[in-house]
Amino acid sequence: MAPGNRLLGRVIGCSGSKATVSAYAQKDGNGLAELWSVGRLISITVGENRVVALVCSMQTDNAVWAEAGENIMHIEVELVGEIHTGISGKAEFSAGITQYPYLGAIVHRMRSSDLAVIYDPGVSDTAVIGQLTQDTSLGALIHVPSLLSRHFAVVGTTGVGKTTAVTLLLHKALKADPALRVLILDPHNEFAAAFPSESVVIDTDTLDLPFWLFRLEEFSEVLFRGRPAVPEEVDVLRDLIPEAKKMFKGGTDTTLIRRGPEKSSLTADTPVPYRVADLMALIDERIGKLEGRSEKPHLRSLKVRLQAAINDPRYEFMFSSNTIHDTILTTISHIFRIPGDGKPVTTFQLAGIPSEVVNSVASILCRMAFEIALWSAGGVRILVVCEEAHRYVPADPKLGFFPTRQAISRIAKEGRKYGVSLGVITQRPGELDPTILSQCSTVFAMRLSNDRDQDIIRSAIPDSSASTMSFLSSIGNGEAIAFGEAVAVPMRMVFERVPESILPRANSGLQPVHKGNASGVDLRKIVMRMRHIDENLASHTAAGPAERLVQAPPLAQAGDPPAGPPPQRRAEDHAPQPAYANPAGPIPAPRYPSQSTPAADRQAAHAAPPPADAQAQQEVRDPAYRDAFRDPASREPAPRNELSSIRSSLLKKPLSSLIKS
Repeated sequence: MAPGNRLLGRVIGCSGSKATVSAYAQKDGNGLAELWSVGRLISITVGENRVVALVCSMQTDNAVWAEAGENIMHIEVELVGEIHTGISGKAEFSAGITQYPYLGAIVHRMRSSDLAVIYDPGVSDTAVIGQLTQDTSLGALIHVPSLLSRHFAVVGTTGVGKTTAVTLLLHKALKADPALRVLILDPHNEFAAAFPSESVVIDTDTLDLPFWLFRLEEFSEVLFRGRPAVPEEVDVLRDLIPEAKKMFKGGTDTTLIRRGPEKSSLTADTPVPYRVADLMALIDERIGKLEGRSEKPHLRSLKVRLQAAINDPRYEFMFSSNTIHDTILTTISHIFRIPGDGKPVTTFQLAGIPSEVVNSVASILCRMAFEIALWSAGGVRILVVCEEAHRYVPADPKLGFFPTRQAISRIAKEGRKYGVSLGVITQRPGELDPTILSQCSTVFAMRLSNDRDQDIIRSAIPDSSASTMSFLSSIGNGEAIAFGEAVAVPMRMVFERVPESILPRANSGLQPVHKGNASGVDLRKIVMRMRHIDENLASHTAAGPAERLVQAPPLAQAGDPPAGPPPQRRAEDHAPQPAYANPAGPIPAPRYPSQSTPAADRQAAHAAPPPADAQAQQEVRDPAYRDAFRDPASREPAPRNELSSIRSSLLKKPLSSLIKS
């Protein structure tokens, strides 16, 4: 027991995969007991080799602790591999064991040089992403090409640092491969701050994804708002969309185009532009020629769905005026950063996109990423990072959107052959499709407290052991257990800290309305953002009753008449009302006195004006006031987007007038 002696104990039992070590915890404070801890690696001398073992559990011999004497400990270890001298004369690590420990073999504390040999990938193109938990003086190395080419996954519960870890990995990957293009599907708008100078942010304001890039299934998902599609309406779209594409290419005689016997390469899935006006005209033409129109209302229903989608301001990115031009080159160049202009990362912020469109957008992006890598013959290397991946590829086949699942699965199964990779981030690996997770050859497992999630990780990684996975429920924030192709052996490590300047943080894309107490929040701005109204355009509108409408009604004061159910409308209420020339002028007093008051009080309520403090609340409740406010003749209309008005006017015109003009 001389100073510097690394003797810890001796082997007293051994099986095919585990061994039992006996050691002393002496009272003289030599520190040997402190060197034993679960999760540490130790070495067992067997001839010229050193068997590497992982400490799994510890206990004393008689389940008590003696303060006065020596305590005998029994330690269960799991055999991991061995360190031997290679042909070149250098120490090498191998996962197999040629000679098992014998009884009485000496157990030593692991040297730092041996740890460096164990966790060395043995190849170039490595990157340091943190430090080893057992020895913080040694860096945690990963092989970047293996990380990217064979996909990777980062799993962990909420708040353990998954987003920060992914930010670190992406920065290391871009440094190792500057030609890499990264597309991040960001549902929480967090990654824009992580790449301030290397990324282009695409949100609802800058998104321009033409509707003709959608395949039929994806377009149907948008029209039917995530509900099951009507087969008759989908069949009509499948027949008429190719005809609309032919009309856009220059054909004028639609009858000959439709009835021509020649084959055409245009289908409903071909990414060729077409006009919604042409599609609507073809639907109108089929409605006009249909016999027994009342018996088959699916055409009219389809037309209503199209009109509702076109007029929805949330779908402006699909039905903008640019969709009448062939902008596929501009769209692909902007989204996938080809050539890139020094910004290889695209953060696609999905927080502001309607929920019924998110699946279709994710399907388009993943499908186009694979096709670009495929048809470029490996000239473009793309990494698609899916945050909250269990939303797109859930474990239940009945959930989710099938085209999105199909596109991501194709990248996971065939992407490495063509240069497109997949990065999966999820907090619930148990709800993720196990096929997708099994294709990720490198996994960074952070803290997981759910037993089912731990079982999924344990089954997806063949090299992991039960003892190693048992640490997943207790490791700290920023700590992970790395498995797979990018590391030599399962490695417990701590990610290095990310600088504050590139730390990911949630951002809604809007400046905060107010900081501090909620009583000072401008409710008018919040409501305008909910209604997708441009604040700059709305600021030109004269202040009037509209400001009172977006504010919360005042609370009832003492002495106000009790609010009761509205009475039946009288005959004179249904008479046509004159248009109000000035919306800010006098408004007729509401005719809703409480039914519990006497007749004289009701007459007095009609004759006398309402109290000033309750007038705003009654104006909001009065249908006559609301009708007057909505009447176009009652006030100056707010300025609209000129492009939207042009699109609306074109849709209302017949197709014949558009062709003549």
